[in-house]
Amino acid sequence: MIRSTFSALLLLLTTSLTLFAQSENAYNLLPFPAQFAGQEGQFTLTNATRVVATPKDAGQQAAAQLLANQLKTASGMPIAVVASSPASLKGKSIVFQAHKGGRCGPEGYVLRVKPDRVTVEAETPKGYYYAVQTLMQLLPTAAFSPKMVPGVSWTMPACQILDRPRYEYRGLMLDVCRHFMPVPSVKKFIDLLARHKMNTFHWHLTDDQGWRIEIKKYPKLTQIGSTRNQTMVGHYGENYPFKFDGQPHSGYYTQEQIKDVVRYAAARHVTIIPEIELPGHALAAIAAYPELSCEPTRPYEVGKIWGVYDDVYCPTEKTFTFLQDVLTETMALFPSKYIHIGGDECPKDAWKKSAFCQNLMKQLKLKNEEELQSYFIRRIDKFVTSKGRAIIGWDEILEGGLAPNATVMSWRGTAGGIEAAKQKHKVVMTPGAFCYLDKYQGEPTQEPLSIGGFLPIEKVYSYDPTPNELTPEQQKYIIGVQGNVWTEYIATPEYVEYMTYPRAIALAEIGWMPAGPRNFEDFSVRLKNHLKRLDYLGLNYSKRLLDVRASTQFNNDGQLQVRLEKSDSDSKIFYTTNGREPNTSSSEYIMPITLNKTTTLRAITTAGATLNETFVIHRAKGKSYTSNLNKAVDPDGTKLTDGQVAKGARSEMEWVSSWGKDLEVTIDLGEVRSVTKVLANFQKRVPYRIFPPTSVEIALSRDGTDFKDAIAQPVNVPIEGPWAVVPVVADFKTAKARYVRLKAKNAGITPADHPKAGQVTTLGIDEIIVE
Repeated sequence: MIRSTFSALLLLLTTSLTLFAQSENAYNLLPFPAQFAGQEGQFTLTNATRVVATPKDAGQQAAAQLLANQLKTASGMPIAVVASSPASLKGKSIVFQAHKGGRCGPEGYVLRVKPDRVTVEAETPKGYYYAVQTLMQLLPTAAFSPKMVPGVSWTMPACQILDRPRYEYRGLMLDVCRHFMPVPSVKKFIDLLARHKMNTFHWHLTDDQGWRIEIKKYPKLTQIGSTRNQTMVGHYGENYPFKFDGQPHSGYYTQEQIKDVVRYAAARHVTIIPEIELPGHALAAIAAYPELSCEPTRPYEVGKIWGVYDDVYCPTEKTFTFLQDVLTETMALFPSKYIHIGGDECPKDAWKKSAFCQNLMKQLKLKNEEELQSYFIRRIDKFVTSKGRAIIGWDEILEGGLAPNATVMSWRGTAGGIEAAKQKHKVVMTPGAFCYLDKYQGEPTQEPLSIGGFLPIEKVYSYDPTPNELTPEQQKYIIGVQGNVWTEYIATPEYVEYMTYPRAIALAEIGWMPAGPRNFEDFSVRLKNHLKRLDYLGLNYSKRLLDVRASTQFNNDGQLQVRLEKSDSDSKIFYTTNGREPNTSSSEYIMPITLNKTTTLRAITTAGATLNETFVIHRAKGKSYTSNLNKAVDPDGTKLTDGQVAKGARSEMEWVSSWGKDLEVTIDLGEVRSVTKVLANFQKRVPYRIFPPTSVEIALSRDGTDFKDAIAQPVNVPIEGPWAVVPVVADFKTAKARYVRLKAKNAGITPADHPKAGQVTTLGIDEIIVE
């Protein structure tokens, strides 16, 4: 009997863990099926095994051939596809047949594995294809090998599966504008998402830093717009002034290459949605055709700095003709229902300064530039709809009023998606906090350079794309979920793989499994085995799943305790606190570690992960404080005395920000104590408007009112140069106090030559250490 997913997960936790020791293919399925029942016995592949399919059913034949070819390659056995007949059905075979029950839908399938036969049923070619992906995962991981693997027991555990997805849209986006990716890597990207039952590839083809699609009517788009003369070095926030590599970066896809990629994707049942950005992110196009801008006499060049440019399309008839021509050629290449038109991050400065735009707004009786953007999007929506397609855009297309036929891709959190669903528009959820795969997945100082933020795989897996704020009727408009890979700092296909996987697999399961509770520990067990399959596929995936991480807490006696956590549930942690390298003979981690002095904690896991972190024990550790910090950055009032020190200017884990104002923090030590020294570190990331303070005053008081002992000092650090940690030390030698007050003077407004000139600056501070 087919069981519900929840029951299946309970069964999996009891059954698969016992079978796992015996067989690596014990129901380690990703994404896990909607309905599943494990059964006794197993099916064994032999030289006599055949794959049986109906000759006239192209979907069966394609899926059957895909399976047979890979099994023959990996096992070395002469497995072949044969026509369905009474004779072929007599042996121990894998049989493809049409599903008659109407339970599968457009992407579902039924899979029955018994000791004497495997039966695959579906209603569509896509269903058969997805059934093969599951069937392959029931085999040993060597089934994914590109060459024969000897000495493998080619078995499948018996089971019964009825499977179909929760959402109709399950996608990944790849940005090829910031860094161009060659066709073979794009195909591999498509192949991998298809293997995990994702059905949409969102191809981000145009942006400020590069135009990547050949448009025959406008050859300058690729002659000029596909090449930037150089690229900024390092992170956006790293150097002030910016540094550049002096090397041109170029590349685009010919229309013939695009047709080839579209065919490749279609064979894997993947729809490609092209993105042509408008009205913002248009600098590469404007560099090629300045007449598309609001200041056509100005010189332009393809963007060489990451971020958002003020240069946007001017809503003239010439611009609309250009965009309609571009979209016409684009739609001829891509048969997808949706055409992505961007719509995000469109600065309005150029429109505010443009006499044409202001006159147009008066003619159209538009209240503001947001409504002008809505007019722009509606014009494009009307054109795309006239061609039998539909637009999809980032959630900014809500501003000024949503176009009638638009689908919204909600990236700035979930609010845009919720609002669009309430307006009865379809929505794809892709909030940055859960779905932006360009964020760090480990401690930044131990990871390749990335845009910032922190998105471990367990947080990805925790996301539910359907908001509870919506009614059941409104929830029907949430059609799916998507992960996004932006490539400002991802320069190679190998790095794309590293940032995408295995986090994309968590998204794949979110998009496929029915609504209900999910168990990350179970997912991680299945994923750990799945990594072996990715090894056979030659994927440069991240191993941060195996990481060990530290967090701090304080016990009832005010002692600092360190908790070690890991996602890899079946490994052990060993640690040292004496500076020595740990090994499996070191102390095994069982409970939080209590520290009484500044300590460097080193740890390893039996899965190969390592940790090396110093915890600072000082008189203010765990002590309460008052401050003028925004509650959003320090909600519990603990970050400045938690014993954890930022690992550098690049790290974002421990820094606390104070925006546009002076900072004041007063720590209560609980009693009058000896104070000899107070130390604090400030962050310098000038391009991000994080400036060191101009001066710092540190003062002491016994009663919290009268601060007599005070050391004030200017902070003479040039804003030029690389990002840095700026230390401030106040040496009191011998003083007594209960209260320690720190005042830091904000740097004020950014200078005229700053990329964000005239804006307020920010202070970044981490642990305040009192000795």
